[in-house]
Amino acid sequence: MDQHYVSDEGLQTLKDEVENRKTTLRREIAEKISIAKDQGDLSENFEYQDAKDQQAENETRILYLEELIKSAVVVERREGESTINVGSKFIVETADGGTKEFELVGATETDPLSGKISNESPLGNKFIGSSIGDTIKMETPGGAMTYKIISIE
Repeated sequence: MDQHYVSDEGLQTLKDEVENRKTTLRREIAEKISIAKDQGDLSENFEYQDAKDQQAENETRILYLEELIKSAVVVERREGESTINVGSKFIVETADGGTKEFELVGATETDPLSGKISNESPLGNKFIGSSIGDTIKMETPGGAMTYKIISIE
């Protein structure tokens, strides 16, 4: 797996999820399997098959998260810089005169509703290296979008 960028908080979130999946969720799924086994014929037992599917999904997710953690590159929040990079928070002016605040984050921390955009997304990638006063144009399915960078925090 390639390296990916994550904040300290994002890395801790990944670690917390792995811990929860290894302890609490594994135990809950094991209990479901045990209860389902007590119901008899496993070949037609939906609860058993469902619990086994949950177990497989959980183990797959644990392996994926562990790989993410191993390949994580922790990025400090950047303040006082003149160009946008991973970890930067910045404000843009939209074509309609409104403003939006964005934070450029690694792909695992993306949350568009709160303004966290991935460095790997088309929009996030366009912002990398931009400075105050730069205008970014982006074609979207809904039409062209224009953002003028007005501040970098």
